Amino acid sequence: MRNVYAAIQALLLGAALGFSGGTAAQTAEPGPEAEEQAEAVQGEAEPEEAEPVDLSATGDPWVDAQLADINRYGRRYRDPFIDELVRYREVPRALVVALLDERGWEPGDVYFACSLAAVTGRSCRLVADRRGQTPSEPWSALAAELGAGAGSDAFSRLKRGMVHSYQRWARPLELDAELAAAFPDHGKPPAAAAGDRD
Repeated sequence: MRNVYAAIQALLLGAALGFSGGTAAQTAEPGPEAEEQAEAVQGEAEPEEAEPVDLSATGDPWVDAQLADINRYGRRYRDPFIDELVRYREVPRALVVALLDERGWEPGDVYFACSLAAVTGRSCRLVADRRGQTPSEPWSALAAELGAGAGSDAFSRLKRGMVHSYQRWARPLELDAELAAAFPDHGKPPAAAAGDRD
């Protein structure tokens, strides 16, 4: 990196001296040495920075997309979002509120933590605390550590639970291939009542 800066300084200094040295220097074309130095400066790539880790990544693109949607839903419809976790994941209301308000968690992160807890037989508080101990790790790492990594039976149960949440919220949801097989009637209009037939 120092070589790059030194080459740039040399080019700038040479350009400044060339312009102050008279009319011949002002109109002179850069020589081959200056061109080689400029190419060397451009050719030296900066060390590549590591890709930032997506901490919300679960290891399943479908789940990741739904968690982003749950973020929007939970911000707009806070009470039904909290009620879902209290009623169907058996999470204390105070904990959900504390994760959202005091810890500043996104609704999708709260939903995933509590759902992960439910499918692994742990409390949401324990999963949230474990997440707090390794905040620089993505959800996929914690899920795998708890035996519910993407592709596992527990993770499949978590995904099916998401479908049920969306049904209770009456929120549109496009299923992936795995869930389409588990919910073949999803998205289809309910069959007409027997008395309504012509």
